[in-house]
Amino acid sequence: MKYKFQYLLLILLLVSMSTFANAQSSKITVDFKESTLEQIIKEIGQQASLSIVYNVKDIDTQGKYSIKATNEDASVVVERLLKNSNVNYTIKDNHLVLSAKQTAKAQQSTTRHKVTGNVVDEAGESLIGVSIAIKGSSTGTITNIDGDFSIDVPNGSELEVSYIGYMSQKFKITKGQDLKVVLKEDTKTLDEVVVTALGIKRAEKALSYNVQQVKGDELTSIKDANFMNSISGKVAGVNIQRSSAGVGGSTRVVMRGNKSIMGDNNVLYVVDGIPIGNQADRSGSGTGFGGMTSGEGISNFNPDDIESISVLTGPSAAALYGASAANGVILINTKKGKEGKVRVNVNSSFEAANAYILPEFQNTYGNKSGDSRSWGDKLATPTSYDPKDFFNTGNTFNNSFNISAGTEKNQTYFSASAINATGVVPNNKYHRYNVTLRNTAKFFNDKLTIDASASYVREFANNMVSFGTYFNPIVGAYLYPRGQNFEQEKYFERYNENLGYSEQYWSPGDMGMDIQNPYWIAYRNIRPEAKDRYMFYGQAKYDLTNWLNIAGRVRLDNTYTEKEDKRYASTINTFAKPKGRYTYSNSTFKQKYADIMVNLDKDLNTNFHLTANIGSSFEEYDTKGRGYGGQLLLVPNKFTYTNIDPTNSTPSEIGGNSRTRNFAMFGSTELSWNSALYLTLTGRGDKPSQLVNSKNEWIFYPSIGLSALVTELLSDDLQQRIKPVLSFLKVRTSYTEVGSPIPFTGLTPGTITHNISGGAVDPYEYYPVSDLKAERTRSYELGVDSKWFNNILSIGVTLYKSNTYNQLLKAQLSKGSGYNYMFVQAGNVQNKGIEINLGLSQSFKDFEYNTVLTATANRNKIKELAHNVKNPVDPTQILDLSDIQMGRFRLREGGQIGDLYADEWLKRDDENHINYNKEDGDQLLTESTTPYKIGSVNPKWNLGWNTTLSYKGFSFNMLFNARIGGQVISKTQAMLDKFGVSKVSAQARDAGGVQVGDFVVDPKTYYESVSNLDAYYVYSATNVRLQEARLSYSFPKKWFNNIVNDLSLSVYGTNLWMLYNKAPFDPELTASTGTFGQGYDYFMLPSQRTFGVGLKVGF
Repeated sequence: MKYKFQYLLLILLLVSMSTFANAQSSKITVDFKESTLEQIIKEIGQQASLSIVYNVKDIDTQGKYSIKATNEDASVVVERLLKNSNVNYTIKDNHLVLSAKQTAKAQQSTTRHKVTGNVVDEAGESLIGVSIAIKGSSTGTITNIDGDFSIDVPNGSELEVSYIGYMSQKFKITKGQDLKVVLKEDTKTLDEVVVTALGIKRAEKALSYNVQQVKGDELTSIKDANFMNSISGKVAGVNIQRSSAGVGGSTRVVMRGNKSIMGDNNVLYVVDGIPIGNQADRSGSGTGFGGMTSGEGISNFNPDDIESISVLTGPSAAALYGASAANGVILINTKKGKEGKVRVNVNSSFEAANAYILPEFQNTYGNKSGDSRSWGDKLATPTSYDPKDFFNTGNTFNNSFNISAGTEKNQTYFSASAINATGVVPNNKYHRYNVTLRNTAKFFNDKLTIDASASYVREFANNMVSFGTYFNPIVGAYLYPRGQNFEQEKYFERYNENLGYSEQYWSPGDMGMDIQNPYWIAYRNIRPEAKDRYMFYGQAKYDLTNWLNIAGRVRLDNTYTEKEDKRYASTINTFAKPKGRYTYSNSTFKQKYADIMVNLDKDLNTNFHLTANIGSSFEEYDTKGRGYGGQLLLVPNKFTYTNIDPTNSTPSEIGGNSRTRNFAMFGSTELSWNSALYLTLTGRGDKPSQLVNSKNEWIFYPSIGLSALVTELLSDDLQQRIKPVLSFLKVRTSYTEVGSPIPFTGLTPGTITHNISGGAVDPYEYYPVSDLKAERTRSYELGVDSKWFNNILSIGVTLYKSNTYNQLLKAQLSKGSGYNYMFVQAGNVQNKGIEINLGLSQSFKDFEYNTVLTATANRNKIKELAHNVKNPVDPTQILDLSDIQMGRFRLREGGQIGDLYADEWLKRDDENHINYNKEDGDQLLTESTTPYKIGSVNPKWNLGWNTTLSYKGFSFNMLFNARIGGQVISKTQAMLDKFGVSKVSAQARDAGGVQVGDFVVDPKTYYESVSNLDAYYVYSATNVRLQEARLSYSFPKKWFNNIVNDLSLSVYGTNLWMLYNKAPFDPELTASTGTFGQGYDYFMLPSQRTFGVGLKVGF
């Protein structure tokens, strides 16, 4: 394997080091008469693949020249063109540098010093083509591909270093020296380019909506197996909750509130401009039995392959994605190979994790003999058992490397990574291996660009558990009777000579809840899962002219999954028969995507500039799965198909009727005036397969946006006067109509099908909807972006409001109707809110301070549901859909998606007093009642504060996150109280009972009565924490004779300090990443605190 890997590297390096012709000998053909120098050199540059560098103050590019050449060397043509002019030229490193000829006086100098140096940006990246000029003369040079330069400078002269988009620097030269120059961005002149919808690049100042960027370094400074967890708190308008499953688990990402009642409301992920299918199981409400869980498609991307992330929080930003845009977009831009010498980067990190936020337990009261609940007498000596000791220290090793090499014509990028993790729960494992190869090449005088990549991911997980009673080892660990010795349970199996195999040992029995030994669940109820994912991407772009091109892209993304469920003999008979049980299943998830676009970027005249795109796309998603499982028949613990009892087994099947397709046509236009006013129009038409046989199979989504750079509209004089205070001011607004993904297939006439179960045909699941429509979101946005005090302070504020119509409202039909459910399309869900970004950046010689505060507030409101709906099967029946129950949530007009309700309380008498008489031996009884609201899971505010302090090579970063408002329910706490193992149950016994109104109730009676009442276990979700802290040091290059370009060492921690939290669990965890899986803890795994060390080396 070692030698194969070396051969692979050798092949890749040979491919990437393809040769190219010297620009000076490139053959060109030109024919100009009385044309401007600007026009001629631009054409020469395009044909000879030269970039043109000159100082506009020294060179008159509007002068008239004539030149004619046929298939001549570029250097010969330029020499003849400039022969009788006052312009000098040099061709160096594929740059054509023009400069004014020196006068005799300027050439005179008695003493000259040789000055060398290197120019980089604030991120330490070399800047190519930076102008190095001697002030007051026309002498100068430019930096090469490594940012290096060398120039002879007269004694006492000033050397000016300048580059477009950066603030110039000047140096007084009195001796030979080596300069280290770091150029800072100048926001007044910098037209920063960001990648937007469909991969279209646009100037950030032109955008009429809020786009926030996260650089790749921010994702890898503190690594997480799911990189989405790394941006929590760093961008406004995004609510990120990680699954309680731990390493490799899914993440719930919601932007600007829940919009859809039946959809999952998670964002759309886009990689290099192409939407991807983020395969994930978002079912479940976080209640009930729980069991096996798994990750999601986006979580298995290698964060080291990511160049940057653009967060498109609003529908306006994602309008070109049409029917998938309502929930916002995470746009991922991956790395390419770079021109220049071979670059090798190696990253390695180790992380240790411990269970952090747990409920509070008691250890002073034991259990009575034969009773598994800890309501016995007080122990003479408190037990040493602590459920926290059940958890292991989780370990994660994260290793990766990448290689980048290329010429001007061809660039190659290769990367590989490995994550090997063990969880805090025994026998929980996660392994992932990524390999990516990408190549970009230019042909036909750089008119054709081909970009292609291939990626492979191998992912393995074992015993990933998120919540629930069954197959969750923490249940038994938490509820274990405090009067017994837990050490004996660690020997979880005992050999039975008569049976010939080991049996489960668990002294408390099933505890009335089918509970098993936690270690038996971990090691003898095994649920491995393996995935193989293949991704292929290709793009071809051809420049028809210097302002018009045509591009086409394709993407194939296939995932093959295998799952097993092995339950060993003596597993409790609720889950397996005496010899055990085995289930095997496999599934495939496939995505196909293709699009073609024509792109125009042209100056209409000196004032107006037009950018336009028009195109069409096709995408298809298909999921299929088959499985078979049942009780073992002959040989205990032999997990094969042939050992399954055919009379006690069942096949399983998923997909088959869930394939979806979408055909789309889209276009966008941006018209700018003086680079200060921008008008943007977009339109998209979708034809999703879910709407086949509906009245309107096409949907159209428009948007309009306006952006104004106020500071650019001011007079030059006024700009200069206010610049020390107000450096930059932009106002933007937009209106958009977009859609949400249709969450179901088979709803329209002719597409509904029967399900078959147990050899019988089931009724139709849904009554057909003849006029099915996609949900439609109408959104308004208004924002202001500004920079103050010479760009030290930045402030961005966005106000938005959206309304989502055509909600799918589900109603149950009578069994005799032949259908189980029907859908009514009605309703209006509104979200409105504010997003705030506040940044401060200051430098004092070698010290730098950067801080960013993000704040988001969203208010969700159900404006309208459905009333007086006729049953289509029985028109005499009227259905009321103005009060809809979704698990523990209820949807009511005027309420929110996220309102928690209860419909049971302690029984009361006629005077509304709780019934209880201790002397008569009465128990606390419960009764059903009219549903009443007990809270909402939605926060009032989400806050993030990210601060970085840098001094020379040292850097210290802290990230604080806060959630203000909202409520959560802990069913875990209820069960701990019921079993008498919680701290409060011991405190109640110490106090002699629980005070309820005017009387004291026996603690056991009280907690056993209220344990099923959610209203007694509602907690504030407000929490404030130190989410991340990192200290790093970058070693000076000179220590390694420039052999090592980058060497940094960092130590870090996550979830370090919970400053405020009143809930008995971490409110930011989620059991399910679906809409109605929030705010409920039913034996969720605890959140984790991690400590890590990382090393980065670049050659």
